[in-house]
Amino acid sequence: MDTVLLKRIYVLVFIEHGTRRMHLGGVTTHPTGNWTVQQARNLALSLGERLQGIKFLIRDRGPNFTASFDAVFQATGTRILHTAVQAPRMNAICERLAGTLRRELLDRVLILGERHLHAVLAEYQTQQDGLRGEVPGSRFVNPGLFRAAFLRTQRAPLMHWALR
Repeated sequence: MDTVLLKRIYVLVFIEHGTRRMHLGGVTTHPTGNWTVQQARNLALSLGERLQGIKFLIRDRGPNFTASFDAVFQATGTRILHTAVQAPRMNAICERLAGTLRRELLDRVLILGERHLHAVLAEYQTQQDGLRGEVPGSRFVNPGLFRAAFLRTQRAPLMHWALR
């Protein structure tokens, strides 16, 4: 994600395959192997006993996913599956979430920095968790959070000005 100030920010997201529930790992400008390991530990602490039920972790072959990252999940009996090189369909659920986040959220909000991006994604996660069990396709972005930022970028239609 690029901010208004042209600063690149990286987001780590975990997704439960069965429920498609998103878990926000973290937001940083400099992702490292140690950072991803810490985010995995944070997820393990927040999930607690539910982590025992996870059988597989599908991840890409990025350099930030180190052996220590894998060890966090392997300690609970989770099997690590690596996606093939340039095969986005192997991790289609994650690719779809990334596209959804871009279309429904990040293309509509001007992000200022790491804290702002984290707050927006956390609100989106809360919103989506509240919609579980609803009719597919009935999702909407929380209008109270995003409307102000979106409306400031809209301009009046040309036809409106011509009628004056």
